[in-house]
Amino acid sequence: MFISTKAMLLDAQQRGYAVPAFNIHNLETALSVAEAAKELRSPVILAATPGTFKFNGRDYIDAIVRTIAKNSDIPLTLHLDHHESFKDIKTSVDLGCKSVMIDASHFSFEQNIEAVKQVVEYVHAVGGTVEAELGKLGGVEDDLVVGMENAYFTDPAAAREFVVKTGIDSLAVAIGTAHGLYKSEPKLDFERLAEIRKVVDIPLVLHGASGVPDESVRKAISLGICKVNIATELKIPFTNSIREFLIANPEESDPRKYFAPAKEAVKKVVREKIQLCGSNGKA
Repeated sequence: MFISTKAMLLDAQQRGYAVPAFNIHNLETALSVAEAAKELRSPVILAATPGTFKFNGRDYIDAIVRTIAKNSDIPLTLHLDHHESFKDIKTSVDLGCKSVMIDASHFSFEQNIEAVKQVVEYVHAVGGTVEAELGKLGGVEDDLVVGMENAYFTDPAAAREFVVKTGIDSLAVAIGTAHGLYKSEPKLDFERLAEIRKVVDIPLVLHGASGVPDESVRKAISLGICKVNIATELKIPFTNSIREFLIANPEESDPRKYFAPAKEAVKKVVREKIQLCGSNGKA
């Protein structure tokens, strides 16, 4: 069943867990996430980047998730991840999507606020939820590449002002994570996170969680993170499983045969992340 992301995250905030947000790319990855979430009775967010929508079509991705929601009794929603274009956001919102992340973190502080306010006004008018980012994560997300030398952490005082001026429902914070694969173990700034939590009362979001040690994710959740984004850790097992199957079965041409183990590989990771977030049994 479709449910408001705001309602999901407020419940997570109140009960001390995090809702996992998994980046999907097609029917198979979306089903894998939903099936694992149903097994563990976990609310779940199916997130998609602009690149995924461009590759498959916004109406097709929307229809996939809407059909999954209709046939499921767990809380789930489709979320626009790292969208920078108001036009793209408007197109999906007009299709019925009500969970949006506007990423204007590459702009100046004031420009970021203005871009976010435009989205908040449009999305809130239809009862939707808006996430924004303050600070900048390094790494690669979709077609967005940010060198680590250009990454910067979220300032707590600026975060408070940003939330008040924009009216957003959740805030993605930069505390030391990055998109993509890590070359060394990331060191998260938990003191900064605790300071942000003291001055910001809306749910906080952790991007770039793929590859972050479990104990660090748990500590971040204990300090106020209510949504944890996972992308790379799903793509790798999905791809590796297909590659291994086709190497072992070079004559096979039936996609159903090699998608089956790929789905299971994704479901394994989804189960692990749900339990890590503590969202199992919360549906």
